[in-house]
Amino acid sequence: MNATVIPEGYRSRLSVYETQRAIVFIKQSFQQNLGAALNLKRVSAPLFVGADTGLNDNLNGVERPVSFDVPAAGGREFQVVHSLAKWKRWALKQYDFYPGNGLYTDMNAIRRDEAVLDNLHSVYVDQWDWEKVITAADRSLDYLRETVTRIVDAISMTSSALKWEFPAITNELPRGVYFVTSQELEDRYPELTPSQRENAVTREHGTTFVMQIGKTLRSGRKHDDRAPDYDDWELNGDILFYNEVLGRAFEISSMGIRVDAESLARQLKEAGCEERRELPFHKALLNGQLPLTIGGGIGQSRLCMLMLGCAHIGEVQSGVWDDETMKRCREAGIMLL
Repeated sequence: MNATVIPEGYRSRLSVYETQRAIVFIKQSFQQNLGAALNLKRVSAPLFVGADTGLNDNLNGVERPVSFDVPAAGGREFQVVHSLAKWKRWALKQYDFYPGNGLYTDMNAIRRDEAVLDNLHSVYVDQWDWEKVITAADRSLDYLRETVTRIVDAISMTSSALKWEFPAITNELPRGVYFVTSQELEDRYPELTPSQRENAVTREHGTTFVMQIGKTLRSGRKHDDRAPDYDDWELNGDILFYNEVLGRAFEISSMGIRVDAESLARQLKEAGCEERRELPFHKALLNGQLPLTIGGGIGQSRLCMLMLGCAHIGEVQSGVWDDETMKRCREAGIMLL
């Protein structure tokens, strides 16, 4: 069954060319606002990493990375990144960043095992990956909330500037953030699925940060899976907006305070992944050789889609789609790049 939704009466607010101009405006403006909000400096990032380094993001633990060997490098195997969650922390040490300072970069990834291609999901992922060095005292919910608020402020500032530059864009992105844990959502909406809970809470409260994702809830289930070796499951979450065009919750960012040695050991054991302790990245972290950090990814195409009021992510990125999706979008006047 095709998963793409065509909102009734939907029409793009901008022409295809004007959409391209607006995408450039959003990307240039937001990365400046984000860098200023969190004290981040831009760096270059890899498209692929060695399969034997442990630096690739394992996401939910079941997705297969795109892999290839390089004969000129002794036949060594490399993987196209899923994200730069671990690489960024490694880079902060190599580049000698200190507490209160961080980096951001453009990340491009291929996620071949995306379960479904629909309005929000593509096998091509583009995001701003960012990471910041913190102190042990910063590993708290208060620091996490403050950082989330700064990111949402940067998004709202960019949205306001966009509407000034492109008056046809009229949707509002509020600055306030509602904070709730995944357990509180389960207690509040026990009869709903996790995605339905997110729809309900964002419909009621608008911009929401759902905290503590990856841990097992009292029901014995998880709100969502998270790899055990980058976020601390007690100190992480997702930034969700309510998407008026699609009438649903819309994830813009997955982020969190990263694991320290104690939480990494605990989460590897809980996830049954203790063999990762022998990988270079994990060894360095367990031995206290990497800085304490907070970080996350912010979807570039998703942010553009939200700010421009687009119905399909293919309107703001050049991806691949099944024949039925392309046919339905063409018939509805939706231009997929």
